[in-house]
Amino acid sequence: MIYTVECSFTDPASEAEWNDFYSLEKLPALISVSGFHTSQRFKALSTGCPVYLAMHSIDGLAVLEGDEYRQKGGGNFARWQQHITDWHRNLYGALERAPAVGEGEHLIVSAVGPEPLIERGLAPDRMRAVALEKCPEIRWLAKLDSSIRLDVDTLPNHVHLYAPMTAQLTSGSGAVPHTPGQNRHA
Repeated sequence: MIYTVECSFTDPASEAEWNDFYSLEKLPALISVSGFHTSQRFKALSTGCPVYLAMHSIDGLAVLEGDEYRQKGGGNFARWQQHITDWHRNLYGALERAPAVGEGEHLIVSAVGPEPLIERGLAPDRMRAVALEKCPEIRWLAKLDSSIRLDVDTLPNHVHLYAPMTAQLTSGSGAVPHTPGQNRHA
């Protein structure tokens, strides 16, 4: 299943520090939770959506309801909570693993159907919300390799383009989540 967390952040003075916390502390803590398999953060290049997206591959809802998740990964935002807005969490089925999006690649997500992605020559994966907010109920996503260029201004409403902020962490990898050559704070 795919667990998504989306939000925006309203304090430019502490945003870099918050991003360091999320990327360098929170993601490694989450990937250490039993039942988490991949974790990666993204920043929206398009408007009309929360600025940040974290996408995790997990075993299921029981992982998020467990003590280990609450101790290692759930919450821990008290210091920045007042600046976190437009916060949404969803658990999607029908897709076992989130795609790893590397440097120079992008993630495109549609809540209005697969057609906007298919029209751009992509083969989108369908995800159906099964828990948490369940909104949007259906999403399609695809990875754009570096050879595909999209103008975000030409994307339809509810189709969003994201750049990776971190490399995808995998359970047991011990990897540092910063994507080489990328600015975490961009």
